[in-house]
Amino acid sequence: MSDRDAEHATDGDRSGEAGAPGSDVPDRPGVANVVAALNVRRNAAVGFALGVAFTVFVVYVYVVVPDRPYSLALWATLGFVLAVGTGLLLTAVLTLRSALHRARELE
Repeated sequence: MSDRDAEHATDGDRSGEAGAPGSDVPDRPGVANVVAALNVRRNAAVGFALGVAFTVFVVYVYVVVPDRPYSLALWATLGFVLAVGTGLLLTAVLTLRSALHRARELE
């Protein structure tokens, strides 16, 4: 195959070449296996539950008790951002912790 034809060939045309879908590729674990091994779903559930609980506490202490005069939409938006941000941060920390424990097990 000339260089010009190789540039315009599709993956189906290259089935005999290395790295193509039809070639022998060793089995590799997928992303789903990594997610399951690191307990990402459980970590996300715990992280976002704690994020929502923390947000409810902060809104109660800083908005409800002192009776702030700002609009409800503003506090709802800030609460949403706080809950999601805290949930993502805790999910990342818990998943990193799971990865470190898994790496120590494999040593």
